[in-house]
Amino acid sequence: MAMRMLAYGVSADVVDDYVRIGESTAVECLKKFVSTICTIFEGKYLRKPNSNYVQRSLQMDEARGFPGMMGSIDCMHWQWKNCPKAWKGIFMSGHKGVATIILEAVASSDLWI
Repeated sequence: MAMRMLAYGVSADVVDDYVRIGESTAVECLKKFVSTICTIFEGKYLRKPNSNYVQRSLQMDEARGFPGMMGSIDCMHWQWKNCPKAWKGIFMSGHKGVATIILEAVASSDLWI
């Protein structure tokens, strides 16, 4: 249920019919899921940058020809196979003629997000 809410961007009252749980339970499950993901990955990938990391990152990116850059944006089109028909016009942006969602992330060369 939490993955469905995050992947499709739907509210808790939409998934309560699908999963047959109450809206407040769905919201609570989503909060616990996100909290757990943060707990697992924060030490390596979701940490706040310290001054040493910022300096090292700026130096690495400047050596690559990008002075002042802290990371880069990566985007990809993810095909939405089960996109509702009513939404197809919104999510069919001309990419291969299928409904897609654009996933974006800012990351550095060592996968710091």
